[in-house]
Amino acid sequence: MGFVKDMLSIFNKRELLFLESYKESEDVYSFLFEKEKDLTWKAGQHGLFRITHRKIKKHTRPFTLASAPTEKMVKITMKINDNPSEFKKAMLELEQGMKINMNGPVGAFHLKDDGPTILIAAGIGITPFRSILKEVEANGNGIDKPIHLLYYDSNNSYIFKDELDRMAMNPLLNVTYLHSRSDLYQEIDKVTTLNKNGGKYYIAGPKSMVVSTSGYLQGNGISKRNINKDSFFGY
Repeated sequence: MGFVKDMLSIFNKRELLFLESYKESEDVYSFLFEKEKDLTWKAGQHGLFRITHRKIKKHTRPFTLASAPTEKMVKITMKINDNPSEFKKAMLELEQGMKINMNGPVGAFHLKDDGPTILIAAGIGITPFRSILKEVEANGNGIDKPIHLLYYDSNNSYIFKDELDRMAMNPLLNVTYLHSRSDLYQEIDKVTTLNKNGGKYYIAGPKSMVVSTSGYLQGNGISKRNINKDSFFGY
């Protein structure tokens, strides 16, 4: 029943009022939209965002809601390089008071089980985990199970680092920043040895990284049913 409800939510369409945008790092931007009172979602889910202020060929793209349901705005965060797609060019054109359409939010990438939780992010894949951790923090700062975030970023940008460091003052939340794939695998070895299949593993980032990391976890004896994946695509 929950799956059907989640799928039906893709037909929920609404307009979001644009508030502001700003740089998180050299090539990462966040966009903030007004949150209507009846809008809610599960931390970690994504929406389908559609450009409406001008005509472009590929006008709809999925983005994780980087904000938590308890926050007072809708936030999406994306990489925008020196040669952006038409969609991302249109995002940069947004001015206060303009609108964008969103269907959803949808998706099964959210915390579901008790027990130790291991979050594995690569680059912009940190966005669902910001939402998840902000929601955990908002619920009375009530982390009642160990959560370990492994944050891999070869560029050392580590967006949201200040927020993550503050949240990591909670003794049940551990954040490890990693610069290389070999360092990431070493940390995965540690967490899988400690938690085995008693932990739940969440991976978010570029598709190639998600696939390889999932394979590495399975090679360490972690069952597929304990691995949750969220692949990001560039456009």
